[in-house]
Amino acid sequence: MQEDKNKTVAFHTLGCKLNYSETSTLSRLLEKEGFEKREFEESADVYVINTCSVTDNADKECRHLVRRIQRQSPESLVVVTGCYAQLKPAEIAAIPGVDLVLGAAEKFNLVEHLKELSKGAPGDAARICSCDIGEVEVFHASHSMSDRTRSFVKVQDGCDYNCSFCTIPMARGRSRSESIDATVRHVRQLAEGGQVREVVLTGVNLGDFGKVGVGGREGAVKQEDFFGLMRELEGVDGIERFRISSIEPNLLTPEMIEWVAGSRRFMPHFHIPLQSGSNKILGLMRRRYKRELYADRVQLIKSLMPHCAIGVDVIVGFPGETEADFQETVEFLQGLDISYLHVFTYSERADTRALEIRPVVPVGVRNLRNKQLRNLSWDKMQSFTRLHEGQTRPVLFEGHVKGPVMEGYTDNYIKVTTAYRAEWVNRIVDWRL
Repeated sequence: MQEDKNKTVAFHTLGCKLNYSETSTLSRLLEKEGFEKREFEESADVYVINTCSVTDNADKECRHLVRRIQRQSPESLVVVTGCYAQLKPAEIAAIPGVDLVLGAAEKFNLVEHLKELSKGAPGDAARICSCDIGEVEVFHASHSMSDRTRSFVKVQDGCDYNCSFCTIPMARGRSRSESIDATVRHVRQLAEGGQVREVVLTGVNLGDFGKVGVGGREGAVKQEDFFGLMRELEGVDGIERFRISSIEPNLLTPEMIEWVAGSRRFMPHFHIPLQSGSNKILGLMRRRYKRELYADRVQLIKSLMPHCAIGVDVIVGFPGETEADFQETVEFLQGLDISYLHVFTYSERADTRALEIRPVVPVGVRNLRNKQLRNLSWDKMQSFTRLHEGQTRPVLFEGHVKGPVMEGYTDNYIKVTTAYRAEWVNRIVDWRL
C-alpha cells in the first residue's frame, strides 16, 4: 500500500459484541500507524469488514457491503475478516472488489498485511491469508472504546462445545483465554483512563474461561475459572459496573448467582441462552442441559434478586421441531420469570450436524414462529418494566446523544430516555422510573 500521509480507513462490524470489541481494537492498531478513521459511508483508502457467519443473512450482508464499496469507491482496498472469512475464504475472495481475506490467525496482523497490499486489477483474485482452525491457539485481548461510557472487553475466545447448529468452533477454534491476572491488568488499564464506567465481559463461551496458553491442546485442563475472574474484577477500582454478556446455563453455577446477589459491581442482569424449551429439541441441538436445569437457574436468580433482568436466546424452526415442540417452548417461556427474548430463525449452515436432521421446517413456518416469540418478548419486557414503576434505580447515561434526548440503562437493564443534560453524560444518576 502507498505510504500516504493521509491514509484513511473505515470499518463495518457484522454480528456480536465480540466482533465489535475486536473491530475497535483493529481500529486503534491502524490509528497508531497513522491511519485516519472514517465513517463507513464516507470515502476511505481502506475498508475493513469484520464478518459474522451465524446466519445466512450475515453472509449476504457482507456481499452487499462489498458491492456498495465498489460503487462508491472502486479504487479503495477492501479487506474482509472475521468468522465468514475463516469459514469460506475462497467464496469471499471470489467477490469482485475484495483484495484481502484474513482468517482467524491473521486478523490481528492487519497492519503488516496492509503494508504489502495494493489494489488488484479488475478480475484479479483476492489474496487469502488463512490456516486450518485447529492451528489457531493464541488469544488476542480486545476491547471497544468508541462509546466511552461502556467498554466491551473480550476475555475468552473459541468454543469446545459442538452444538449441531453452530459453526463458531469452526470459525474461532478451541476455547482459550488469558490468565486472570492478565485480564485484570487489562481492565485496570481501562479504569485508569477515567472514562469507562461499565465493562461488559464478552466471549464465545464466557463461562468456559480459564483454558490458558498455547500448544498441547489435547486433553487441556482448565487452570482457572470464570467465577475466579469475577471475584478478582470486583476489586478493580474505577469501574463501577460489570455485566456478563451471555453465559451458558450449565456454566452459571448457583455459587455465582449467590455471589452476584451480594456484589457491589456486578449488575443484576443475566443473559442466558436457552435455544429451545423442548428437551427433545435440546437433545437434537446437542445442548448440555435440559429445560429443568434452566428453570432452576431462573428460579434461583429471582428468589435472590427479584429485580434482576434475565434475557433469553431462542432458536425457532430447528429441524425436527414440530408444532407441539414449538408450543412446548412457548408455554415454557410464558411460565418463566424472564425479561426479554432474543429470537433467532434457524438458518442452515454448511458442515453442521443439523443438516442431517429431518424433517426440515418450512421457512414460512419458521418466520411465523419467530414473530410469535418476538411478540412474547415485547409482553415480557413491558411486564418487567411495569413492575419497577415508582422505584428509584441508578441509571448510567450514555455519552452519545440522539437528537435532543439522551439514553441510559438502570442497573437491571431498563432503558431510560430523557431530555439531554450535559452534566449527566457518563454519570450514574438515581432515577425514579
